[in-house]
Amino acid sequence: MESISIFDMLKIGVGPSSSHTLGPWRAAERWIRELREKGLFKEVTKIEVNLYGSLSLTGKGHATDIALMLGLMGADPEYFPIGDIQKTISEIKGTKSLLFDREIDLPFDPDSDLIFHRNFLPFHANGMVFRAVLTTGKSVKETYYSIGGGFVVKKERINSKRNLKVFHAFPYPIENGAGLLDYCRQQNRAISEVVLENELSLRDNAEIDTQIHRLWDTMLESMFLGCHTEGTLPGGLNVHRRAYEMHRQLTGKFSYSNPMEWLQTIRMTEVKFRQILKWVSCFALGVNEVNASLGRVITSPTNGSAGVVPAVLMYYMVIENHEANFAHIKKFLLVAGEIGSIFKKGATISAAMGGCQAEIGVSSAMAAGALTELLGGTPQQVLMAAEIAMEHHLGLTCDPIAGLVQIPCIERNSMGAIKAINAAELALDTNPDNAKISLDKVVNTMWETAKDMSSKYKETSEGGLAVGVYLSDC
Repeated sequence: MESISIFDMLKIGVGPSSSHTLGPWRAAERWIRELREKGLFKEVTKIEVNLYGSLSLTGKGHATDIALMLGLMGADPEYFPIGDIQKTISEIKGTKSLLFDREIDLPFDPDSDLIFHRNFLPFHANGMVFRAVLTTGKSVKETYYSIGGGFVVKKERINSKRNLKVFHAFPYPIENGAGLLDYCRQQNRAISEVVLENELSLRDNAEIDTQIHRLWDTMLESMFLGCHTEGTLPGGLNVHRRAYEMHRQLTGKFSYSNPMEWLQTIRMTEVKFRQILKWVSCFALGVNEVNASLGRVITSPTNGSAGVVPAVLMYYMVIENHEANFAHIKKFLLVAGEIGSIFKKGATISAAMGGCQAEIGVSSAMAAGALTELLGGTPQQVLMAAEIAMEHHLGLTCDPIAGLVQIPCIERNSMGAIKAINAAELALDTNPDNAKISLDKVVNTMWETAKDMSSKYKETSEGGLAVGVYLSDC
């Protein structure tokens, strides 16, 4: 069984999609690294990338082409300036050349060297083949699959000796919810404490805290930016940004100059029930409007569902506990990351494989479980909350209009966040001994549902709202 750190599940990436943007970007970086390891990099004279399945069908709307060009030129998605993206892509298109890993100037025409194929490769819906022509005239190629959440593989590695070795290096190797609960009972520890012990086998506490600070800072920044940016989203649908106006109505004439002052200002406001719904929706919408604009967000577990976890964590900090601090943030993200990993191991976090239940459903489960621990829930109640959240997302399709992560994706983040909060409250008011459905059962059901789901509803824009709504109506 695969070993997954919370920093694999929660990572910094550029929108709009972890599987269609961040994954291909990382695949390009990996291909370059492997060319260098084989001593072939400096022999490359020409490159091309072939895209298959969902990457082809919705790739343009998900900025797959942009991500690949940035990856091929050696840009890092965690640090590359967002404001430089369009200028860089325009230069590549204008000169029909690309500085391969910032070292070799190669001819590159996106119109002919990025090739979109409608057919699917056998292993996964998000397949891509990189090909390089060498100075000898020989061609070399590698096939990669973007399997969701920014994860990239060459082929199935489950149960490989390599992964088993890493997996069992964890003091508490967690395969599923039942196993996680066993460790909590044996050690008399909360879920966050068990997960932290696993993380400490990979890095020291200072590094863990530094990484979690980076995750939270990026989440807070994306919420802040989304709530303070007006206008329309790129892509041609002319979707109006709503977080800005919603935020303006909620805050009135508050005065602040940075995200932390903004957080403190919100904490001081009196919030009623309807305002709670609006605030949570505002946070979630803000993140995903940033994501839809090729902004920087945290995959949690994906870019398309990036707004749910930060919105629910923000809810806890500004509504439930005004004294919340870094220790609470750390617990929340440790639990959220582990719940996400259970879904990845037992099912999928790829909409191209499982529909939107694999993205919004998983993110809602992650947030529900994490919130439940912070609100004093037992490990059993934490997993119950995650189960409730997913149970009410089962069968959710992925049918983005025009292949853009905008309609219905952005609104679904606000719905997923609200469901997560409700799921946590239901779990806290329930005796887990009376539960009829376990987290593991709902994970398995989600996977069976994913396998039964028509490919039309798996991020292909060939069914659902993607064909039921005419672009002229938008």
